[in-house]
Amino acid sequence: MDIEKVAHLARLELTAEEIEEYGGQLDQILKYIEQLNAIDIEGIEPTAHAAPVFDTYREDKEQPDRTLSQQAALSNAPATAHDQFKMPKVIE
Repeated sequence: MDIEKVAHLARLELTAEEIEEYGGQLDQILKYIEQLNAIDIEGIEPTAHAAPVFDTYREDKEQPDRTLSQQAALSNAPATAHDQFKMPKVIE
């Protein structure tokens, strides 16, 4: 692979030492990708995690001790209108 061309496309300025170093590293990466492509993965289901992950849900029930009334929620608001928070206009 032409490291200088790739560096130019990426708008990178590389020294001769960096070109040599990155060339070797890129060759190693490409060889590893070839190894991965050689593995037979036919019939293997794609996964995002090594172990099965499932969403856990809790029952949706009212918790009166953790709930604010509308008046309590509005009590510390700097401005209210029609039982709602009044916000300053942000778009002209």
